[in-house]
Amino acid sequence: MAEGNWTRVNEFILMSFSSLPTEIQSLLFLTFLFIYLVTLLGNSLIILVTLADPMLHSPMYFFLRNLSFLEIGFNLAIVPKMLGTLIAQDTTISFLGCATQMYFFFFFGVSECSLLATMAYDRYVAICSPLHYPIIMNPRTRAKLAAVSWFPGIPVATVQTTWLFSFPFCGINKVNHFFCDSPPVLRLVCADTALFEIYAILGTILFVVIPCLLILCSYTRIAAAILKIPSTKGKRKAFSTCSSHLLVVSLFYVSLSLIYFRPKSNNSPESKKVLSLSYTVVTPMLNPIIYSLRNNEVKNALGRTFHKALGLRNCIP
Repeated sequence: MAEGNWTRVNEFILMSFSSLPTEIQSLLFLTFLFIYLVTLLGNSLIILVTLADPMLHSPMYFFLRNLSFLEIGFNLAIVPKMLGTLIAQDTTISFLGCATQMYFFFFFGVSECSLLATMAYDRYVAICSPLHYPIIMNPRTRAKLAAVSWFPGIPVATVQTTWLFSFPFCGINKVNHFFCDSPPVLRLVCADTALFEIYAILGTILFVVIPCLLILCSYTRIAAAILKIPSTKGKRKAFSTCSSHLLVVSLFYVSLSLIYFRPKSNNSPESKKVLSLSYTVVTPMLNPIIYSLRNNEVKNALGRTFHKALGLRNCIP
């Protein structure tokens, strides 16, 4: 429906990986389906094991359980539609569906940034104030910290999604991405978006850079505390409790920052897709793998849980 010099857009077309040959798209579908199933299974196991095993009822695993919830939500918001575009060539997404996908992407993304900073603070208290750790990170405090981590995603997602989808669109409805992300949708707007771009950059600074700086500050203090530990074994043990989180933070933040500091940059859309895959598809799969393979407590808890399950099964007549 024409309105002045622009056309109302009722649906969008996700270009996804349509430029690739059909054989490559089929291979990508199988690859991403495998990653998706591993992500759901791995994060679900982390949640179940940290709930079921009394040895994993510490604050660190409480926050890890929250992270797994976020990763599952992150994947559910993006990957199923991407798989549909690859296997069924169902590339259309309604105007409301696109806005909904973007809302949950921002909600889970901002919440994850905040939660990773909270997890860094938890490690800082555990290593720098070990005697006071149980008192400082009591159940009430960690519940408040988790709530504070989840909450910022709501206003950020609401403001950014509502503002962006209130702009007029030019009738061109092809989103050159595999999901409704802000930069490619912003390219379709027929209006001055300078103020929105300033807001987007400020939002990136507030909810990506500041949590990252807090993480760096925490690990600077942690590194100083570890260096003061006299024994090599003690240093190794202290470092092992932080290395998994530090690796996850690095994977998540580097690719995220490269995209959202420049919402309308001239970088190749294909390179942006690859960067987006790293934090939307790959990192959520790697998180449970990193935390389980590099953490003896989680590996032992998984073993105990499976043994109990097998034992109960064997008892059934």
